[in-house]
Amino acid sequence: MDALSFLRADHESVLGMLQVLDGAPQGDGAQQSGLATMVTNLVIAESQHEAVEEQLFWPAVRTALDDGDELADHAIAQEEAGKELLQQLEHGNPGDPEYHRALGEFVTAAREHIDYEENVVWPRFKTAVSTQDLEQLGDKLQTAKKIAPTRPHPNAPSGGLAQNTVGMAAAVVDHLRDQLSGRAADNPPDAPKT
Repeated sequence: MDALSFLRADHESVLGMLQVLDGAPQGDGAQQSGLATMVTNLVIAESQHEAVEEQLFWPAVRTALDDGDELADHAIAQEEAGKELLQQLEHGNPGDPEYHRALGEFVTAAREHIDYEENVVWPRFKTAVSTQDLEQLGDKLQTAKKIAPTRPHPNAPSGGLAQNTVGMAAAVVDHLRDQLSGRAADNPPDAPKT
């Protein structure tokens, strides 16, 4: 699967979650609604997605496009803000006003970020790289996602060797915590391969 098809499948999955979460119950009903499980799915999916983008996709954009640094920096700033909100959700409780504020902000920010990637970055990136390069990058993204962190790490570096090293260590700890806590069962399935 080429890189943009892989990323689009992730985006479609997240957009589906956002649509459900947009009308999430608040107050006492939030705790009985299954909201916590849906948000856990979102946190896992987004954490893995953003990690592989920062590890592989944004460096490719920086290399392929003359203004790739500017495009990647803008996207990574959006992702960092999203990680802060995801971390608040990870540590919050459904029904709490701050939890729902963070959820509402994340839904809006995630939609804006997806729109930026798909309508600003991807068309330009697609014309700048070969089909073969897109396929190879897609293979790398699929492989990396299987071992990517499952929690947001907003204070981790977001690029280069430091991101790869810290990201790998964070991923190992995340996966171990997931196994020990039973959270691994909440990991959303990968999009089907086309």
